[in-house]
Amino acid sequence: MEKVILAYSGGLDTSCILRWLVEKGYEVIAYIADVGQNEDFQAAKEKALAVGAKKVYIEDLKKEFVVDFIFPAIKANAIYEGRYLLGTSLARPIIAKRQMEIAAKEGAVYVSHGATGKGNDQVRFELTYYATNPKIKVIAPWKNDEFLAKFKGRSDLINYAKENGIPIKATHQKPYSTDANLMHISYESGVLEDPLEPPIADMFEWTKDPKHAPDSETHIEIHFKDGIPIKVVNSETKQTKTDPLELFVYLNHVGAENGVGRIDIVENRFVGIKSRGVYETPGATILRAAHMDIEAIAMDREVMRLRDMLAPKFAELVYNGFWFSPEMDFLMAAMNKSQELVDGVVKLTLYKGNIIITGRESPSSLYDKDLSSMNIEGGFNQKDSEGFIKINAVRLMAHHAITHHKSR
Repeated sequence: MEKVILAYSGGLDTSCILRWLVEKGYEVIAYIADVGQNEDFQAAKEKALAVGAKKVYIEDLKKEFVVDFIFPAIKANAIYEGRYLLGTSLARPIIAKRQMEIAAKEGAVYVSHGATGKGNDQVRFELTYYATNPKIKVIAPWKNDEFLAKFKGRSDLINYAKENGIPIKATHQKPYSTDANLMHISYESGVLEDPLEPPIADMFEWTKDPKHAPDSETHIEIHFKDGIPIKVVNSETKQTKTDPLELFVYLNHVGAENGVGRIDIVENRFVGIKSRGVYETPGATILRAAHMDIEAIAMDREVMRLRDMLAPKFAELVYNGFWFSPEMDFLMAAMNKSQELVDGVVKLTLYKGNIIITGRESPSSLYDKDLSSMNIEGGFNQKDSEGFIKINAVRLMAHHAITHHKSR
């Protein structure tokens, strides 16, 4: 029997895939990645064994996820198409990386995943597989003719699960799917496939509805060093978090309590299909706002402009599955260099879905109060602006002369 390491979530798709692989004659080793989703991992392990797995790995990847994936994305101000903070996109490469480590440990020739042939995750998993071990063999059931002939969609999976005694949460009446990790919860498919249909009110599992968030404000401070958050302080209670994982979990908590981080978008998948997704991303939404603010006072203008040109490409690479690639290595080096002086503290107020920046300071501050003042000369000769304006007006006057002559 050939060994196959299956990225197993315990949900409908991967439970059915596990049984199908067993029926195909493989020795299945289920691998469960703990990236912060609120799951009963012991129950998932028992379920995998009951469905037919020979062995189950449960890997705690939470701290590595924060330090090596989430924080670098925050440093880069990475946001896909101006709105999506890449929660699923960032989780996939760390999950696939550990899956390949288990495959090497077990001497497995095959790895498998439950991502569909229409989505982004298949690309993210498989590019990481091949970047890690070009000789690995991938079993992707949703691109397998025999599997597709048996399962046309979620209804067939639900029926198969019932026939084989596999316990599932999904039903024919409530078929939308969710994906959760430490960074976000995503909702898609089913009733959400109609882009005009609003999200179901009780669908959200994490953040409070801003209308029902506390009537009082929450005041926090976020401290940065080289663009990385190193400390969070609650200004009222003085509660302090410095451990990266604890810091991020705390921001998730206060963000969720205050209704921060909900979005409902239509995005462009890498495979060329548009999809509608609803997301809850409380902690990362707060961190991005604070990070952009500390950069404004501590980062050189031209460095910022160059970084801002690279940030969309960084986000695109993450979204499309190229975390482990030479171009990402290049961009990561550039991002790290840009952050060398991004130090300081940002003060924020959280209130009913809003993030309000109330102050900032930095030992690397490029802000000169006297120079900026309208009341203090501060070493700036205002007469110099006359020549500055005339030089910048030269091409405008030339353009006017040409267009005015042409219109005559």
